[in-house]
Amino acid sequence: MIVAFKKIDVKSISIFTIWLFQISAIIGISIGHYDWFITKTPLNLIITSLLLVIHFPIDSFKKIAVVLLVFLFSLLIEWIGVHYGFLFGVYEYGKNLGVKLDGVPLLIGVNWAILILATATLADKWINSFYAKILVGAALMVFMDFFIEVSAPPFDFWIWASGAAPFRNYVAWFTVSLFLHFVYHRTKIKGDFTFSLHLYAAQLLFFIYFYGFHQL
Repeated sequence: MIVAFKKIDVKSISIFTIWLFQISAIIGISIGHYDWFITKTPLNLIITSLLLVIHFPIDSFKKIAVVLLVFLFSLLIEWIGVHYGFLFGVYEYGKNLGVKLDGVPLLIGVNWAILILATATLADKWINSFYAKILVGAALMVFMDFFIEVSAPPFDFWIWASGAAPFRNYVAWFTVSLFLHFVYHRTKIKGDFTFSLHLYAAQLLFFIYFYGFHQL
């Protein structure tokens, strides 16, 4: 007897991969394999960014230009933040985000790009007003960052001189996100909603879980 298997499309595989990474990391770190999973963060970000490129897709000069702008602008903002401390607060990066350029991990720009593209796509689907889309997208960025900040020091992503993220960090995240979302929506790029929703939800679940974990 021949069994017919339903064809699994690339998007389904990509979504499965995103959830597999996050759920595996939650379980692995929780049972004590901290170093193995956290040190794989750069690999996770690289694979996630490649999947994102496939599902937007980044296939025109305009889209490439926007992604490069997000990447380079966020690196510049982070460099200013690390060296002068007046944007986000006084902080420095740890070792688990990979190769650094003058104190700033290159992958932090990749992370900004991933989150901006995902949150902008969600806002674009849910909201009709141009300016409301920008506000909602920026709010989604800050909502994610709120949970990230608790895990960042113990995961050796970055460390705050004050011991915790100051309020101005969230103000800066919101302000920078407003600008980058404005650029995104102004260029009328359209991303894949389903993939973006799973990407955002999986990352949010990961950091909400460890928000509670590190509060214990």
